[in-house]
Amino acid sequence: MRFEETAIENHVIPFPLLEQIMNSVGMVRGGHWDYERVTYDFKFENRTDGSVYYFRIPGIAVEGEIESRSGVVKLLVPYVGRHYYPHGVEYNETFPDYVINKCKEKINQLEEALTTYIKA
Repeated sequence: MRFEETAIENHVIPFPLLEQIMNSVGMVRGGHWDYERVTYDFKFENRTDGSVYYFRIPGIAVEGEIESRSGVVKLLVPYVGRHYYPHGVEYNETFPDYVINKCKEKINQLEEALTTYIKA
């Protein structure tokens, strides 16, 4: 499921600051990155039924490279998926309300942090 038309997508930010902001709201740079692309994850684990969900925010380098001090990243449309062992993550399905609400909460936190950055 994609979260279209947020204030996050298309936002351009220096990589070092992006790392700081993402970490401050609990988003972790997962193993899904190279010198041109990056994905930040927030993992949900339902201890009752064992289901695992990933809220993801992708980005692409528009200047420099990912992990460089001079890198600048454009954020793309956030999305959420459910992990199925051993097959991987599925994105086109219905998600529980608590997952959707937590994703929206993370989006709001990031929008606020990015707005603070713009004003600084």
